[in-house]
Amino acid sequence: MVTKKSGLFIVFEGGYGAGKSTQSARLAAWLSAQGYSVLSTFEPGDTELGAAVRQIALHSNMAVSPRAEALLFAVDKAQHVAEVIKPALDAGMIVVSDRYVDSTIAYQGAGRALSVEQVSNIAWWAVSDLVPDLTVLMDVPVMQGLSRKDVEDPVAAAETDFHERVRDYFLDLVSWGPGDYLVVNGRDPKDEVTAQVRECVEHLIAHTHNTLARKAE
Repeated sequence: MVTKKSGLFIVFEGGYGAGKSTQSARLAAWLSAQGYSVLSTFEPGDTELGAAVRQIALHSNMAVSPRAEALLFAVDKAQHVAEVIKPALDAGMIVVSDRYVDSTIAYQGAGRALSVEQVSNIAWWAVSDLVPDLTVLMDVPVMQGLSRKDVEDPVAAAETDFHERVRDYFLDLVSWGPGDYLVVNGRDPKDEVTAQVRECVEHLIAHTHNTLARKAE
């Protein structure tokens, strides 16, 4: 069953160093300034359970197998939707998330060379088929993106081929993934990217939503 929602769900996806966090924060701040009730969130780790999962998957000394890693991130997503995202959407808020299901399928599926179909089925089941209204894909060449990052976690430190598979999968999703996608060149100046995203979101709000929650005066 596809989950229904009253609010607006916008997700930022892309590889390491693509500019997701910067642009998602800018969009959330701008929407809030327009008077909308906005929730800015992220994955993995924006719940107590999710933070524990993040610690195990990314920052512990345990050897986590690829299949176990995929299941751990599914746990993070299930809790994130149940505890954070769905209640906000039900209240008519605009939710802006830095990463969501596409990241799990790209990193734990395509990147790890697991079955993309199996990882996809698990991930979408975990979030009760809650599809974003808009996914902004921030795209940059792998080496340029990694050069922007402090490579601290084992995923960021993976071999270049891993990150190339992830990038290829993200780009493939634009053609057949669920929901609507906006592909942005992460090499463009930040202000140009911000303006492009705002224009798309303004159009989305104007044409699909008229009951979004507004902040109290």
